[in-house]
Amino acid sequence: MSTQLNLALCWHMHQPYYRKGLNGSYQLPWVYLHGIKDYDDMAAHLERHPRMKAVVNFAPVLLEQLTDYAAQIRQFLDTGDSMDDDMLSMLAGATPIPDNAKGRRELIQSCRRAHAPRMIEPYPQFQGLLQMFPPEEQPGGQEILVSYLDDQYFVDLLVWYHLAWCSHRLKQTPAVRRLMERAKRFTMEDRHELLVIIQETLENIIPRYRKLAESGQIEISMTPWGHPIVPLLNDFSNMKESQPDAPMPEHAAYPGGEERSRWHLQHGMERFEAFFGFRPKGVWLSEGAVSDDAIALLDEMNIAWTASGEAVWHHSCLTSACNPDEMACRKALFIPYQLGESETLLYFRDDGLSDLIGFEYSKWHADDAVADFMGHMHRIASSLGDEADQHVVSIILDGENAWEYYPDNGHYFLDALYRAIENSDFVNSTTFMEANSLTRTDKLSHLVAGSWVYGSFSTWIGSPDKNRAWDLLVDVKIVFDRKISDLEEKDAEEARRMLAICEGSDWFWWFGDYNPSDSVNDFDRLFRTQLKTLYCMLGETPPASLDTPVSSGGGIMENAGTMRRN
Repeated sequence: MSTQLNLALCWHMHQPYYRKGLNGSYQLPWVYLHGIKDYDDMAAHLERHPRMKAVVNFAPVLLEQLTDYAAQIRQFLDTGDSMDDDMLSMLAGATPIPDNAKGRRELIQSCRRAHAPRMIEPYPQFQGLLQMFPPEEQPGGQEILVSYLDDQYFVDLLVWYHLAWCSHRLKQTPAVRRLMERAKRFTMEDRHELLVIIQETLENIIPRYRKLAESGQIEISMTPWGHPIVPLLNDFSNMKESQPDAPMPEHAAYPGGEERSRWHLQHGMERFEAFFGFRPKGVWLSEGAVSDDAIALLDEMNIAWTASGEAVWHHSCLTSACNPDEMACRKALFIPYQLGESETLLYFRDDGLSDLIGFEYSKWHADDAVADFMGHMHRIASSLGDEADQHVVSIILDGENAWEYYPDNGHYFLDALYRAIENSDFVNSTTFMEANSLTRTDKLSHLVAGSWVYGSFSTWIGSPDKNRAWDLLVDVKIVFDRKISDLEEKDAEEARRMLAICEGSDWFWWFGDYNPSDSVNDFDRLFRTQLKTLYCMLGETPPASLDTPVSSGGGIMENAGTMRRN
């Protein structure tokens, strides 16, 4: 093949703010667990394949938490100061193992939170520890047993849980291999060694990605600071074109929403630059959520590119009268677009190929999956012929939640995929910033507002639970606007950060009866806690409405609800 088809592979890394308030204890451990498993492995794959180019997108609120975890663990190792995470503190021995049945049952349940077929069952010792307490058994039947167990059982459980969450790279190191071979009766020295491994891994994540960016191998982009749905902050009516019949929140709008979107973008760029030493050229708006007013904000800030989902492309091309033949064969999907006179280019995700990686290839042998993927790429390249090098296939997906469903954290699949792309004569891996100068472009006269999930905002607004959450957020924003000028500047800045945490998308993502109850309850409780904290920071008593859960869940979602298939 005389020309190569461009491929922009973008991994999105994000976790919401899990601390209680601004500086309280971490309520969920996913930042550091994904750090030692996924952010570590994803960097390692790129380091092993220096000719493989990619885009890695970070939410600044995640970067701040990774840095905080690394600092807290280092402080503990140096001085013995306590850490703000219960699981880590118990692993370290800084917090004693609970001596009551309720606390012990909760610890057992916490150590069960992993995809069992890939992260528990492969380790007989870990599985054996958990099998003593089947999840379906009623707590009453466990009361006597948990009381008789000595602390060593819980120490071994904690060590195994963290070993299971270690990346494939870490599991090949002598220190982790020794711990896994020891298998039981872990000592304080073993726990200290594991804590050192966790600390060093977390501390090195950002420098490793920065080095990859400085070498030109990857482009690092960002999401607005607290991961808000910018089009909905800007204007609730942005939902109407893709959800014309959905109910809206009782409040007509989020007051001052566009200014809040601007804050998330500006503050995000400041924090991003502090971590990586440069400002991002591209912004993946949270959840690929785009609208005319959101693109105008990016253009105002000289952002070179953004991206969204295939359904948004389809709807927007229809309303913009794009070439119907190129739409029908999807040729028009593989180019960036300019919205009116905006200079920010829009790329659109190939939903099918992205979802194959996110949901399907985990069930395949790695070699078969890679052959299938490359077959798709070859067919696209062949259909474009000599114009292939003027087009780009955009693969955009979660860079952290898919891999626990793959054998060995996706190691063999990603290793084979990167090798195949590096050695391909018909695929050229690139970044979106590079693609700006490689591809032809077209124009959209109108962008149909939506996200990468179903082309709408239905995951975050338009149902009773989600709308109620928006109304609770608007209520506190009204108080915020009234009281913020009364605060000293330091207190006002902290209140702005607290508001930004409450504006994050994840709360709304989890509300709904289709999501698993455990996760819904976790996020519901934390969302209401954060709102109460903000009221107190503003000198107001939290309303009684925040004592009532927003949502209860009860459904079963693919991949535990952490990702959505289109």
